[in-house]
Amino acid sequence: MRRLLFFFGLTVFVLAVSLPQQADAAQSKNQVVKATKSTVVTKRRISKTSLAAKRRSVVRSEAVALRPSFGQLAGLHGAHDSLALKSSAALVIDQDTSEVLFSKNDKAILPIASLTKLMTGLVVSEARLPMDEMITISQADVDTEKGSSSRLRVGTELSRGELLHLALMSSENRAAHALGRSYPGGLPVFVGLMNARAQTIGMSNTSYAEPTGLSSKNQSSAQDLAKLVNVAHGDPTLRELTTSHDYQVAVGKRTLQYNNTNRLVKNPSWEIGLQKTGYITEAGQCLVMQAKVAGRKLIMVFLDSAGKLSRIGDAERVRRWVESIPPAALRSVPLAEALGTENIAVLR
Repeated sequence: MRRLLFFFGLTVFVLAVSLPQQADAAQSKNQVVKATKSTVVTKRRISKTSLAAKRRSVVRSEAVALRPSFGQLAGLHGAHDSLALKSSAALVIDQDTSEVLFSKNDKAILPIASLTKLMTGLVVSEARLPMDEMITISQADVDTEKGSSSRLRVGTELSRGELLHLALMSSENRAAHALGRSYPGGLPVFVGLMNARAQTIGMSNTSYAEPTGLSSKNQSSAQDLAKLVNVAHGDPTLRELTTSHDYQVAVGKRTLQYNNTNRLVKNPSWEIGLQKTGYITEAGQCLVMQAKVAGRKLIMVFLDSAGKLSRIGDAERVRRWVESIPPAALRSVPLAEALGTENIAVLR
């Protein structure tokens, strides 16, 4: 009887000890399983969130990349021409005879981006201000229109001549803005002079809102810009600076290297007397040039070209076309087809 009671008590003791441990183990196992499931769910949520964020980023990028230019919104890219140019507006003129050799939507009024700087340079050059006068880049020169960057930091001091060189050759926005801001009377006076000079040239469909071209309110037509190129080409300073291959400026202990935005100036097959490039989304890729082709002085204007290198390609197409036609036959060559843009004003 005692042995029986002993074994019974021992069994109860063992059960009393083991059951809580099993319960704790089971609870721990459940907690591990729950934690694992929670981790998996969290990872799935993070993965989905990350994927959604990536998709939103791609959508935003595509939306920015696909944002149309003013010319596209106006349907100008639907115009066909015999040279298959990528520019929605173009004009080629014999500078000596004023003959129109090629035209495409040449009266369409479009944003002109940094082609603006050609007028900025003309106003500064004709004012005969001291080119050695030092001008300090200020916070007011920082781009708040497009948020573009610049290597000219606030506080940088350069001469007016250096700023003009950078603005015309390398399309430096802060340099162009500082030239207008520092003009006697300030920026409003300078912009007023830009518009007044445009009128004296006969650029009746042109308007300027600021000196850099970052604003889409700076607008003109291929016809008007051809007149500007003709006048600007008569200025030795503008001829020299716009066709300069590269330029260095000393900023404190640093030396900044700048290059021309138009690769054609270094091309030995081109003889360029004056040029300027431009780009903002609203304007597309733009280019104006005075160049000698097949012994003839030509003024070329290309606006709203689609594709980074397309404006250069269009210039090459025009050059090959002119070189392939005898000078006497150019008069009889039909002009490009257009979209009836006699009085078109695009989203002014």
